[in-house]
Amino acid sequence: MSAREEMLSRIRRAQAAGAGSGRGAPPREYRRAGDGVPTTDELVALLVDRLVDYRAVVTTTLEDGLAEVIAAILARHEARSVVVPEGFPDAAVPAGLEVVRDAPALSAVELDSIATVVTTSAVAVAETGTIVLDAGPGMGRRALTLVPDLHVVLVRRDDVVRGVPEALTRLDPTRPLTWISGPSATSDIELNRVEGVHGPRRLEVVIVR
Repeated sequence: MSAREEMLSRIRRAQAAGAGSGRGAPPREYRRAGDGVPTTDELVALLVDRLVDYRAVVTTTLEDGLAEVIAAILARHEARSVVVPEGFPDAAVPAGLEVVRDAPALSAVELDSIATVVTTSAVAVAETGTIVLDAGPGMGRRALTLVPDLHVVLVRRDDVVRGVPEALTRLDPTRPLTWISGPSATSDIELNRVEGVHGPRRLEVVIVR
């Protein structure tokens, strides 16, 4: 008997022994929510703290100032064109820019020639500083937020939750979920930080109150 066959045989014996023990399914008592009830303002403050720690740039604005804030961000990055997914609020799209729509779907080469994408988001996790996209209206397909160098993402105040368990209750697990915790970054064996390897090198978050 080979080592592989012996290992599989042991697994089968263990499974058979467990099935006959009458113990039933193992308990899955996962934490569903955090302790205490923080206010929305406290959650937003915690989210901002985490995002800044991840080297994201955070701006807060009211709904009626959204287009001006996005315009200022794109001007600061000298962006002349921007990818805007279907369903993104038209009132938030700044004037005077080349707006590129993903219909029909842009190729990887076409996306690579555009430095900026703006999207909405599904939910944000304050404890981990994570923003989740689910490919819904205003978010588009996953490639839109992985290829361009700058991602500007809108987070609405009411979509900020405390932890991952709360976020999961708002998400559909059958949708393509993208979890973003700061700009794309990694490090080599000498711990030298490299940004933009497998996603946007720059992340700007606009929190809409």
